[in-house]
Amino acid sequence: MHHLTPEQIAELREDLLRMRERIIKYAEEQIRDPSNVSFEGGDEIDRANIETERYISLQRIKTRELKLLRKIDYALMKIEQGTYGICESCGALIPFERLKARPVTTMCINCKELEEEGEHE
Repeated sequence: MHHLTPEQIAELREDLLRMRERIIKYAEEQIRDPSNVSFEGGDEIDRANIETERYISLQRIKTRELKLLRKIDYALMKIEQGTYGICESCGALIPFERLKARPVTTMCINCKELEEEGEHE
């Protein structure tokens, strides 16, 4: 028996799908609009530097968005499998409030805090 009601699962699924749609829309806008940068004066080297900076920041956006898309897809898959909302580290049930605040989470707050403490040592 799952600790989340069918309504809660449906709500979280909708949240995940909306997040997914927003990311895809944002990524498409970034790719479609190369005029984010205007070249006012400056020489070829300045322009090349601006283009390089823009490319690097676009790559960073793409990497970050891609990671989040993967997490969203993973969460949606877990909903389908009936394993969503269960901590992958200790098996505890993740409360609805935590899932609502961070629908892609795979850990209960205790395990997440332990993981973060480990990263800072």
